[in-house]
Amino acid sequence: MTITVTPEMVATFEELGPVHPLYATWSMVRHMELASRKIILPYLEPGEDAVGHSISVTHLAPTGVGERVTARARLVSLDGRRVVCAVEASNEHEKIGEGTQVQMLVRKDRLASRIAEVQRRAGAGRRA
Repeated sequence: MTITVTPEMVATFEELGPVHPLYATWSMVRHMELASRKIILPYLEPGEDAVGHSISVTHLAPTGVGERVTARARLVSLDGRRVVCAVEASNEHEKIGEGTQVQMLVRKDRLASRIAEVQRRAGAGRRA
């Protein structure tokens, strides 16, 4: 997948404000995860979904606002419910990140049940 870096994708933290006007590591990770999800979607069974489990990424080089970034994922292994992808991102000049992303296959009904449980818990916390 290819995106153009926007001001919303730069390193900014709620209480710290802007850190620098460059493509944030968290934005790169988001795009790597999206690339990983896209490659497995066509292979999911009707009652099956996948959730992010872990990601290990090294941010290698900076990218500025307005530059294009391509995030790629490649299936490395499928072991039971565990789907492992190699991920990398490049701008128009160089590789800017690389790593591994893991998704876990889950049944949609179990995921829906878990989501409902978390939402109930969060709602109870807001009322307290």
